[in-house]
Amino acid sequence: MSNYLPDLNGLISHISLHNSENAYEKLFKYLFPSLYRFCFYLLKSRELAEEAASDVMITIWRNRQKLSEVKNVKVYAFVIARNLSLNIINKQAKQEWVSIDDLDMEIILDNLNPEQLLINGELKKKLERAVETLPAQCKLVFKLIKEDGLSYKETANILNISIKTVDAHLVSAIKKLTTVLQAEFNLT
Repeated sequence: MSNYLPDLNGLISHISLHNSENAYEKLFKYLFPSLYRFCFYLLKSRELAEEAASDVMITIWRNRQKLSEVKNVKVYAFVIARNLSLNIINKQAKQEWVSIDDLDMEIILDNLNPEQLLINGELKKKLERAVETLPAQCKLVFKLIKEDGLSYKETANILNISIKTVDAHLVSAIKKLTTVLQAEFNLT
């Protein structure tokens, strides 16, 4: 997730009231990477994920006149992404065609010390492997909250589950990751 946090309300206002392509471009740069990762997780295909995430952004542009009525554009975008992804999955099931790609996950660790960079690289690989061992729903909740910075409520709305279920999945994920990493580093 990028450190860049735009004023979403300001961007939405400029897009909906002034048809600002510049504001839309900033919104696109902010939302697209997270939407792509989310769609990729659901679709397991880079091409389909890019297409779905792009379709979300196109939908936002086409509905720009009504954007000022949307309370949380980030959740709005993720719900559109979920629905588009599920539609694609349903079409694929009917066609009996599935494409599987490797999951692409980024963890950014900033250190200039070469030794620390090597240690961080090893830690990143171990953490990625540990995240991959999580059950599917648990992994998705973990990524939405920890990687994409969504709140419990936003995650619950996107996945159409309760906040308590989101909390349970996150607690379970953290416990499992802690256990795996403790074993990996011989911590007690």
